[in-house]
Amino acid sequence: MIDAEILLRAFKLMTTARAMAATYEQNRAICKYVHSASSGHEAIQLATAFQLKPQDYLSPYYRDESLLLGLGFSPEILMRQLLAKGTDIFTGGKVYYAHPNYRGEDKPTIIHQSSATGMQAIPATGVAQGIAYLESAGKVHGNPVVLCSFGDASITEGEVSEAFQVAVLKKLPIIYLVQDNEWGISVTSEEARNMDAFHYAGGFEGMERIKIDGADFEQSYNCMQQVFQWVRTYRRPYLVQARVPLLTHHTSGVRMEAYRSENDLAKHRDEDPLPVLKRQLQRHGISQEHIAEIENESNAWVAKEFEKAVASAEPEPITAGEHIFVPTPVLAETGERSPANAKKIPMVDAVLYALREILEDYPEAILYGQDIGRRLGGVFRETATLAAQFGDERVFNTAIQEAYLIGSTAGMCATGLKPIVEIQFGDYIYPGFNQLVTEISKSCYLSCGKFPIQTLIRVPVGAYQGGGPYHSGSIETTLLSIKGLKIVYPSNAADMKGLMKASFLDPNPVIMLEHKGLYWSKVPGTEDAKTTEPARDYIIPLGKASVVLEASEESVDQGESAVVITYGMGVYWAVTAAKNFPGQIEIVDLRCLFPLDEDLVFDKVRKHGKCLVLTEEAQNNSFAEALAGRISKACFTSLDAAVEVLGAMNVPAIPMNIILENEVLPNAAKLESRLRELLSQ
Repeated sequence: MIDAEILLRAFKLMTTARAMAATYEQNRAICKYVHSASSGHEAIQLATAFQLKPQDYLSPYYRDESLLLGLGFSPEILMRQLLAKGTDIFTGGKVYYAHPNYRGEDKPTIIHQSSATGMQAIPATGVAQGIAYLESAGKVHGNPVVLCSFGDASITEGEVSEAFQVAVLKKLPIIYLVQDNEWGISVTSEEARNMDAFHYAGGFEGMERIKIDGADFEQSYNCMQQVFQWVRTYRRPYLVQARVPLLTHHTSGVRMEAYRSENDLAKHRDEDPLPVLKRQLQRHGISQEHIAEIENESNAWVAKEFEKAVASAEPEPITAGEHIFVPTPVLAETGERSPANAKKIPMVDAVLYALREILEDYPEAILYGQDIGRRLGGVFRETATLAAQFGDERVFNTAIQEAYLIGSTAGMCATGLKPIVEIQFGDYIYPGFNQLVTEISKSCYLSCGKFPIQTLIRVPVGAYQGGGPYHSGSIETTLLSIKGLKIVYPSNAADMKGLMKASFLDPNPVIMLEHKGLYWSKVPGTEDAKTTEPARDYIIPLGKASVVLEASEESVDQGESAVVITYGMGVYWAVTAAKNFPGQIEIVDLRCLFPLDEDLVFDKVRKHGKCLVLTEEAQNNSFAEALAGRISKACFTSLDAAVEVLGAMNVPAIPMNIILENEVLPNAAKLESRLRELLSQ
């Protein structure tokens, strides 16, 4: 039989949550930011919170305020977030109510997550995968469990399926709690899905599951106690579907009266967990007077907490620009770029050697992606032998799950791992954009720096020799539109190795774009992509461009020079074209597209007065055009001609036929023609 003290604790917190919801309704002018309350969901949330331990991890959803109260967060702490105060300990006023993130020894770790329903499944499962890896290495103790909480409508998301697949495949210690109130805003369960979460989970062999009355605290507590104990012991996934009523609005901005009938509302009120818990207290000998006293105490407490929260400080405007990134330790170029007696290597070997050295030097590094494991070692052979050397636990294949590949890194990082993942081709990254945009890019900023995501995402890109429309894409402009990411684009083996080391060490998410046409220098004119292999300790800081070719002082003095700003394959088109203009062309290889070496770029443009920005991407609305605009503004008084841009034809994809591919792409001959026009101005 459940202890009366547990029931009393639950009742105190349940009445607190009700008083909070009532307070928000009574003060709608003050509580102006959109929020949700947990009214009707309190029993299962509190029953769950009481099982969580400090070594555990939690991914709640936006209605989980009672769960947070159950963990020990005070009403005032939660209210500060509701009011978007500067004293909001989670996000400093940047994020909605019940969107916590937390690191501390007294409570479970709560990683950052977005409001995108169902998206939390992948990062949370990534946490569980990180725990499982560390346990296998003997580095984690105490049998931590991950709890991932959802509303029922989010289970139809495809990314939830990706998470479930990995959880059962890898036998991960995670509990998926589905709070089923049969509504997805105004969409009923009958409209939205053919089966509930319990039956859906039955399709994932190895997923334990149970369906309970989430409005009954005693049943919920006993169930969650058993489920947590089972997962702590057997280290396998479990799904709990808890049927609950929804007693309040979807959110403060979407009022229930607009779409729910009185019959539906009455049905849900009949399932209210608060009267159920009162009856359970009375069966344990708790008097009605004591129950009423607790309710009064909760109401008074909430009133005082609300008053303090309202009086707390607003955020300082300057904080709006803080915590986009955390500082990187790599600030200067170090190590030997061209050691004596070192052999020349192609870029693909630079990838392999850099990854090998990282895995050797950093036990927390893991590497995963499609086909990068033991049998193939990458479709470009860029990870060959690594799984054999480091084991299938550290270097492993994944399913075709770009969303999981990207989003899982958020969870892996929270456990202390440093994941390196590969998206097989740039054209395949788009299924992972939900995670890249909503979770990875925003985590540092919205957690006030508590959860930066240290991950290196490698992506082969670019067109050559008939790769066709789904293996030839250039994606840098799309990526650069996402703030909170760093984008690196090396053009030779030495830069590849030095930048990869810096990217791995950077505590922020870095995407390394690797032009597959440069991997082996098979494209005519790209022989210089092969370089001497740098020393093991060679590192290039991100955001530092290089000068590939300098113009002569005589050409500069006579006003007969121009600078080409480019990167990737563009470097080799520029070098080839420049041979027709001896001493007149300077070439800047950006190497890193964000952060961008604006100082060097602007300095070179001012020096020459004429500039062409060269890109492989379709030209219109590209990064190159945006850069040209910035150059025009910063260097306006030094320009002798308009800043030119040369990119690919504005088509939606690279055609397969090589003749058509060549017509679409820039090349040295097209660049030569444009440079001749520019120099004549």
